[in-house]
Amino acid sequence: MARLISLNVGLPGDLICPDRTVLSAIRKGPITGPVWLDTLGLAGDAHADLIDHGGVDKALCGYPTEHLPYWSTRLGDQLGASAFGENLSTEGLLESEIHIGDVLGIGGAIVQISQPRGPCFKLAALHGEPRLAKWVQTAGLTGFYLRCVQPGLLEAGDHFSLIDRNERAPTIADAVRVLYNDRRDRAGVERLAACTELADAWRSVFIKRLANLRS
Repeated sequence: MARLISLNVGLPGDLICPDRTVLSAIRKGPITGPVWLDTLGLAGDAHADLIDHGGVDKALCGYPTEHLPYWSTRLGDQLGASAFGENLSTEGLLESEIHIGDVLGIGGAIVQISQPRGPCFKLAALHGEPRLAKWVQTAGLTGFYLRCVQPGLLEAGDHFSLIDRNERAPTIADAVRVLYNDRRDRAGVERLAACTELADAWRSVFIKRLANLRS
């Protein structure tokens, strides 16, 4: 049974990048006790970049703790919960097993898998490894975003319950593979372009790619 290992929140602060300093809320820390989740995210959590982060399709970011030993070895650092800037450090929710549109109960809330996480330069800067975003894309160990279907309280230790499995839709791993690694997989692109549960920002990418493949 999948469960929430750690619930993490954070506020914007300076993040030192190789060529500049940016404002980012990627540094998050565990919080104890119940926390309110609504359609825009957790109480006490915030985003510095409201264009690329936040919004109803990205109310929560989840990352499987099963990946942390691999990254600890590769980065030469012992990583723990919130190491990837996620709100939900999970166990039992792997990219290869969860489908876009799956509906889950967690605590008193209901959430839905909406899209993969797209790793960027901020994750690389957080760990001081400029190649990290590319490594994450290639490995397919991206994590995922969730939208809030029903607001409610949740806390570390809660178990996820499967309310609806969207088996006709691609998995998170499928979407990551087609976006980053198998760009000319026409069947995969078509399937993702037609997936109405996929967040609009990602779906539009596949719709445009499909048009290019047809031309």
